[in-house]
Amino acid sequence: MAKPSSKPKKSTISSSTDSTSPDNLAQEEDTATATITVTAVEIPELTEQEISDRLHLERKVERAFFEAGKALTELRDRRLYRSTHKTFDEYCLDRFGYNRSRSYQLVDAAVVVDNLQKCPQIVDILPTAEGQVRPMTKLEPQEQQEAWLKAVELASGKVPTGRIVKDVVQRIMERTKIPNTYQIGEVCQILAKDNPELRGKGGCWAIVNYVGEFSCTVKIWDSEYTVGLQHLKSYSYLPAECEQIKQISDRISRVYSDSLEDTVKNLLQSLGKLNRPYLTVVEEKLLSLLEQEYGIVDEIPRNFQ
Repeated sequence: MAKPSSKPKKSTISSSTDSTSPDNLAQEEDTATATITVTAVEIPELTEQEISDRLHLERKVERAFFEAGKALTELRDRRLYRSTHKTFDEYCLDRFGYNRSRSYQLVDAAVVVDNLQKCPQIVDILPTAEGQVRPMTKLEPQEQQEAWLKAVELASGKVPTGRIVKDVVQRIMERTKIPNTYQIGEVCQILAKDNPELRGKGGCWAIVNYVGEFSCTVKIWDSEYTVGLQHLKSYSYLPAECEQIKQISDRISRVYSDSLEDTVKNLLQSLGKLNRPYLTVVEEKLLSLLEQEYGIVDEIPRNFQ
């Protein structure tokens, strides 16, 4: 006796829409032989003017960080924030959302790019991002140009990455490494020799307000600068004398503006180059007179001998 199959039988129910019907076969043939027509859209070539416009706009995008740094520098140096904010730091944070570190990264980057543009060998290949410039802020102007040229060479003639620049800068710094022994609040003298960025500031006393690895940010009578260690010389003042200089600096800064007459500017500059931590009686009277003339409220103790 045959054993019954355990597999279920397939359904043999036929359908009126059987795929093998003549009508369906005809439809399949029609589908298989259908032709899709695509209309080609011709893209016109750029005109010479459009090519020029594109390059110009690309340069603007690439230089956005540079233009921001230049603008921030002018806002700071001319104290254009003074009508709404007490300090440049407060203004940047409130207006642009930049903390102190970011503001000065852009300011320092603009200084470096300005310097690179002065190098005859650097023609078209300039930084396109602040991160490519940041490592070079630790170097002197001539070293910045050297570092950028070497970085471009390592990048096969293209704009180098921030990593390439950082590696080149590190090698340059290793050959001239000087330990930074300055302290915040210390009073130094600026030595402007061989540094065009410090032109006119030679001999000024400067108060250290940030200590970096190879440089210091210092405040002088009219603004702030980031200065290499080789361009600073400590006065070795006592803490009380440093505090007196700070008070004099604050008073001069509150009076100074670019709109002042040249005679007044020269007087304030001469007070900013004193090599002693106090004002004489005559100097104190002159500064007090300027404070009264320009409506500066007297909130700072007087320091004179």
